[in-house]
Amino acid sequence: MFLDDEIAESRTRQNEARWGMVLALAALAACIVMILGLMTQAAAQTANPRPEQMAGYVRPNDMGTGALLFPSKEPGYFVEAPRLATDVQIDVNGPIMRTRVTQRFQNPSKGWVEGTYVFPLPDDSAVDTLKMQIGDRFIEGQIKPRQAAKEIYEQAKAEGKKAALLEQQRPNLFTNQVANIGPGETVVVQIEYQSGVRQSNDAFTFRFPMVVAPRYNPQPVVQTVDLDSRTGYAVSDPVPNREKIDPPVLDPRENARINPVTLTINLKAGFPIGEVTSAYHEIETSTLDQLTRRITLKVGSVPADKDFELSWKAIEGKSPYAGLFRETVGDKTYLLSFVTPPVTATETDKPLRREVVFVIDNSGSMAGPSMEQAKESLALAISRLKPEDRFNVIRFDDTMTVHFPDLVEATPDKREDAIAFVRDLTADGGTEMLPALEAALRTQGPVASGALRQVVFLTDGAIGNEGQLFQEIQNNRGDARVFTVGIGSAPNSHFMTKAAEYGRGTFTLIGSESQVAARMGELFTKLESPAMTDISATFEGAASGDITPNPMPDLYRGEPVVLTVELDGATPEGKLRIVGKAGDQPWRVEMDIAKSATGEGIAKLWARRKIDDLEASASAIADPATLDRQIETVALTHHLVSRVTSLVAVDATPSRPAGENLTETNVPLNLPAGWDFGKVFGEKPETTGAVDEREASAESQTKLAMVTADRMLAAPTARAAGLIAEANNEVNLPQTATEADKQILIGLMLLAFALVAGSTFIFWRGQIAALVTSGVRRHGR
Repeated sequence: MFLDDEIAESRTRQNEARWGMVLALAALAACIVMILGLMTQAAAQTANPRPEQMAGYVRPNDMGTGALLFPSKEPGYFVEAPRLATDVQIDVNGPIMRTRVTQRFQNPSKGWVEGTYVFPLPDDSAVDTLKMQIGDRFIEGQIKPRQAAKEIYEQAKAEGKKAALLEQQRPNLFTNQVANIGPGETVVVQIEYQSGVRQSNDAFTFRFPMVVAPRYNPQPVVQTVDLDSRTGYAVSDPVPNREKIDPPVLDPRENARINPVTLTINLKAGFPIGEVTSAYHEIETSTLDQLTRRITLKVGSVPADKDFELSWKAIEGKSPYAGLFRETVGDKTYLLSFVTPPVTATETDKPLRREVVFVIDNSGSMAGPSMEQAKESLALAISRLKPEDRFNVIRFDDTMTVHFPDLVEATPDKREDAIAFVRDLTADGGTEMLPALEAALRTQGPVASGALRQVVFLTDGAIGNEGQLFQEIQNNRGDARVFTVGIGSAPNSHFMTKAAEYGRGTFTLIGSESQVAARMGELFTKLESPAMTDISATFEGAASGDITPNPMPDLYRGEPVVLTVELDGATPEGKLRIVGKAGDQPWRVEMDIAKSATGEGIAKLWARRKIDDLEASASAIADPATLDRQIETVALTHHLVSRVTSLVAVDATPSRPAGENLTETNVPLNLPAGWDFGKVFGEKPETTGAVDEREASAESQTKLAMVTADRMLAAPTARAAGLIAEANNEVNLPQTATEADKQILIGLMLLAFALVAGSTFIFWRGQIAALVTSGVRRHGR
């Protein structure tokens, strides 16, 4: 009986062992099949990669860290935007400045990218240098005709070579494209330019713009045209390169400020320096000697969201009123002259009867502090009118209102009525500036005998159709003079200066409410004083030279005559004579060329202004190709970027491996400080739930992914923001996103291992139990 029980139990143990072995073998086979399947899938993905495996494409939920994402060409997939940090060094030597801008493009993604950065420079900047740093090597850019430079860049990009292309979109607006930035790489691009210091009264200033304000671009005009009894359509686009000047802009309500900038200014004024001030940034000033200062930002770096302005004055009585500088380049001599005409008693004794048309911009881009600055400035200007003056007020956004039917006398009640109208204005809508300018120049009736017509334009100039405005001023200004008042933290200086130049007026910039009284006071002095007119320059005892600007603009009290000259020969002799009229009084000064001081960069400034003169003469040149050739000749000779020439730098060695895709991305910009994002771009609709990624439409591909702030990441010289994107509110991003695919695979492998181990354990447990039982039975018998 006992033997039968032992035999039965032994058989049971053996059966358990057999089944354990079967389970172990089955689990091992399943594991092998699963691993082979995963290997097959990986091979298939290698042969036919998904978008996220190509050029660093990602889905938002795949991101494990903060990142700024842009929609890609693959619906539902995105690419990380390049990050940017900028160092600026400005060397001021008397009336001339040399600026070096170092841009560091960092690619945080896992793919190869091409970054495009839209950035501003002073409107008189003569850009002559482009360098690209790769490791320890610097590659010097070459000036080429614009189309040729573009072709060289595109070929280098296609061949996988690192390349940089610098193009001018406006005289104060440039684009820098950098191709083939590898995963995790940083590419450094340096730009250098020459520009001039501005003088008004006793103050010397320069302005370094840091951000491109979003611009309102009027839509193309489609006109019906009859051709040989057939109907066709002609399209006229007032902004032909609109896609080049419309970079993505971050909403400051949801994003940290990005694109950090550091600034160092070496100021050598050429005279004993008194007060040095910065209007919009806190600075630290070090005195090196009586003539030299070193200026840096107090906080080290600042986000690129408003212009930097520096002003300085001479110690009382030590400021020069005239200067002549000379530079020799090859067989040419270049002169830079500035002279501040004296104020005579007859100027202040002669009252002027004025007709003033005030035009104020109340479009969406003016919302916030800009609108308050504009309203306060205009109210102050209206209150300064004399009873014998006449005036009107025009306001515009994408609509327009002319306050009075005609010019009215500036009686107290009319002034109060107009000021009340101005104070009630709110900022909203588009910036349709042209109709308002047409109304100011064309509909206010003829100028009264003995009166002076003045048009005062208060705006941030955030438009892309500057050319239309310039043409209107040139064609319909008549006897009026146009004055511009630039408002806000990032005004369009190109529009401001050129509109005033074409209008034979002057311009004023106001960047904060604290500047309203002082800056408008300076403008009132100019408005209420006779202009210096009929300015011209000639040479005595020397060969005639090419003088810029030509013609010379009218000037106002406190403004210097500034001109540059190209002369033949390395050692010209003679005198430069400048004449003009201040009111009814003639004025004249002579300067000996032989006694001029040595200067650097004067040839570049002359060439930049020569190009400006050629651009201004476009209406007088019937053939646009002839104008382009003339500009190209000057630009190529002096190695300058212009509308028809560009700088291109190419590395000789390909860096992007064959087969690796290249993704095009834009570097996003901050919204200018004080601007209201909702007023400019419209308020975002509230969403009630998540939208499937597949619903990312073609329209969303052209828009910036809306982002939320994560944290500030350290950069080599400053900080850049790490951001998490939510594309047009179409994708909800969990903050705990992980690399799920990898973790699932690891989990499956661990599960298979556990199954094999468990089955093996059951088998060996059965075997050991059977042996132990058998031994016990034998021992017991």
